[in-house]
Amino acid sequence: MGTITLDKLKTIKTLNNIAEIGLNVFNKGQFSIDNDSENPDAIVVRSFNMHEMEFGDHLKAIARAGAGVNNIPIDKCTENGIVVFNTPGANANAVKELVLTSLIASSRNLFDGVAWAKTLDGEGEQISKLVEAGKKNFVGKEIRGKTLGVIGLGAIGALVANDALNLDMEVIAFDPFISVDTAWNLSRNVQRAMSLEQLFATADYITVHVPLTDDTKGMFNEEAFSHMKQDVYVMNFSRGGLVNEKDMAAALESGKVGKYITDFPNEDVLKMKNAVPIPHLGASTNESEENCAIMASRQVKEYLETGNIKNSVNFPNASLPYTGKRRVAAFHKNVPNMVGQITSAISNYHLNIADMVNRSRGDYAYTMIDIDNEVDNATIPDFEEKIKQIEGIVTVRMI
Repeated sequence: MGTITLDKLKTIKTLNNIAEIGLNVFNKGQFSIDNDSENPDAIVVRSFNMHEMEFGDHLKAIARAGAGVNNIPIDKCTENGIVVFNTPGANANAVKELVLTSLIASSRNLFDGVAWAKTLDGEGEQISKLVEAGKKNFVGKEIRGKTLGVIGLGAIGALVANDALNLDMEVIAFDPFISVDTAWNLSRNVQRAMSLEQLFATADYITVHVPLTDDTKGMFNEEAFSHMKQDVYVMNFSRGGLVNEKDMAAALESGKVGKYITDFPNEDVLKMKNAVPIPHLGASTNESEENCAIMASRQVKEYLETGNIKNSVNFPNASLPYTGKRRVAAFHKNVPNMVGQITSAISNYHLNIADMVNRSRGDYAYTMIDIDNEVDNATIPDFEEKIKQIEGIVTVRMI
């Protein structure tokens, strides 16, 4: 049996330190930021682990101020009709800059060189001579003319590919699911790999920008390394789980992989030869955190006020221009005749439908219907109950 709510003052709870500029999106008088609330209308979160949380029956939306949603129980949210948003692209520039920084710095042995230079503290006038004698241990290589393989051409991967071309690199990319928008923004000089094996065999450097799924987990493994060039540099700023760390350690030891640059250090990574552990700095810029907070808050606000959905990871995206008319927003099983049953319930109350949209995603669908007539407030509870009783309805919200 689904749940029904009639919107009043909406409560927002944050589970991490969310940039104030983002929370300012929520109008005072219509929204209340209450981090002690046990039953908020929406939650804005960054990396807080929500898997053990109990959700109140008022909760309608969770927004992740970032791209990854591994910290959110997606299936549980879907079953309870809670839309989950993320903010793809909001931190893309920050991650891109760190990828390119690491690409150059690791090629020039900058990290090791700086660490060694710091050990000269206290050598006084001998430092200059020691530097001149020791610098030969940190001779690197230039990236110009080398080939960068980019796996995943989302917001980050596309930016990395385009900027690498501007650094006079050759770029080959693999993404069988590239979007039309990305294709328009991607340089025509990016070569297309028809398979991962082709990319592996070609690239001097490889950077990965794909989500962690059952299909991508451990994709960098012994089999993958066997197709790569000797001394290839691998950069992982996506998710640690994409790499089989036992196989990576062996590849580093043998020299098949020259360096492994990762934003996800752990005990195993810290023990690897020629690993460059970065303390998860990919999106750690003031600008990125603010962009993510603003984007997450806007998506929540739009959904609570109009029912429109953009950048959801579990609901279908759906948008209908909001005119201020009474709107029915229903999340339901994706089965035949659901829309017909909802519209039939509306017509039984002699109400006209002004506009509607229906979108599906897997086993579920989302329907918004604008009603042309004024709806008597006394009628709403009975009207809502009729829709709620339709088999397959998960949640219904009157806006």
